[in-house]
Amino acid sequence: MLLSVLLVMMVISWTEAVYTGTVITHTTKNVQGNSFTLVRRYKFGHSSCGETESFISCSGCTQKIDESSGEWCLREYPTWGSRSFIGYYYGLNPGTWINNKNGISTGLAKVFVEGRKRSDINRPNSSPKTGILPVMRVPSNCQRNIRLLTFDPDGDHVQCRNGSGSNECYTCTPPSVLSLSSSCSLSFSPTSSKVEGSYAVQLMMEDFPSQTIALTDNTGSTASISSKISMSRIPVQFVFKVDPAAPSCTAGEYLPRFLPPTPEHGAQFFINVTETIEINITAEATQSVITELLFSGPFNMTKSSSGSGYFTLTWTPSDSQNDDNESHPICFAVQANASSSIYQSELRCVIVRVGNIPFIAIPSPPTTSRLTVLKLKILTTLSLKDNKDKIEKAIKDELIRRGLPADIKVRLLSDGSVKVNN
Repeated sequence: MLLSVLLVMMVISWTEAVYTGTVITHTTKNVQGNSFTLVRRYKFGHSSCGETESFISCSGCTQKIDESSGEWCLREYPTWGSRSFIGYYYGLNPGTWINNKNGISTGLAKVFVEGRKRSDINRPNSSPKTGILPVMRVPSNCQRNIRLLTFDPDGDHVQCRNGSGSNECYTCTPPSVLSLSSSCSLSFSPTSSKVEGSYAVQLMMEDFPSQTIALTDNTGSTASISSKISMSRIPVQFVFKVDPAAPSCTAGEYLPRFLPPTPEHGAQFFINVTETIEINITAEATQSVITELLFSGPFNMTKSSSGSGYFTLTWTPSDSQNDDNESHPICFAVQANASSSIYQSELRCVIVRVGNIPFIAIPSPPTTSRLTVLKLKILTTLSLKDNKDKIEKAIKDELIRRGLPADIKVRLLSDGSVKVNN
């Protein structure tokens, strides 16, 4: 059968703004009858907060996430509403790209939603989740790999490719200085000063089911798709800036290096609505001065600093923003200055999962471990000395209830801490 597609393009007005990128995601929530609630989150950047605020015509619709003064401002526009079981496009025309060396002028950011009900999860598809800063930068003489977060709420396989065609970009020339893998890793190799400057990156991230599944629309008609057919297609767009050469490419000298207790890339945190999470981030740079932490995440997340290189991101999810039962990506990098030069650390991204969401494994690169952090409290009158096995079982049962795999091993240490292994 032919897929019925409803084309929905938001009509958005803007003042003259310099566009620096976007990530648009959507999450399926309540399913009732032949309709479901869809939460859409637009994160988009322009060269200043004034430009970004005036980009969407309705007053108070957008909320500031973060900014790098004089370079970019990132804001979020969240929407939610009821949808029927049908596939459709939505998106925005974000304005004119910042001047770039790959000749991209007019921006376009469009999403495809597979709104038909899936036979494997009994609800419509949710898009992959990821995040990026509006401007990622590296010195021209340094190697840099940008590993995009590749997390899918439905457990689907996630791949990336460069945008192509009129539904994904007006001019689709990818940056010549970046190579993209299907696993969503971007690689930059040391090169000459001739390539220094800004590049517009226009990627598409897609999710694929692990097996052939049936899809049912709002008329009751069904169709099958295989694991080779993508469901969601979301834009991941940003500016990649090649800066003048650095005196050294060793992380921790001019380029900031993350130190513990900074969470690893892909770490997962589990909390409930109204609980507060604090993510502590530490970095060092011996030959430059660390000036700021830059992040992309929920708009009501705050950042603070207790000194150069010491930062904390704090967030309390709320029902009013539909934060419950959703996985929220948070990406960050640390920036430093030396003389008139700016140096940026690697990008790291974590996931904060709010509510009772089943555990989904995230693929790890070779030799890289994943960290999952849960905030929970178990009250018991049992003594640790005489009832260690019972307490360990209670902890394991609660972790499994919260979605961790049933084969985890729990060990209660003498200091009261808990060690969990697969």
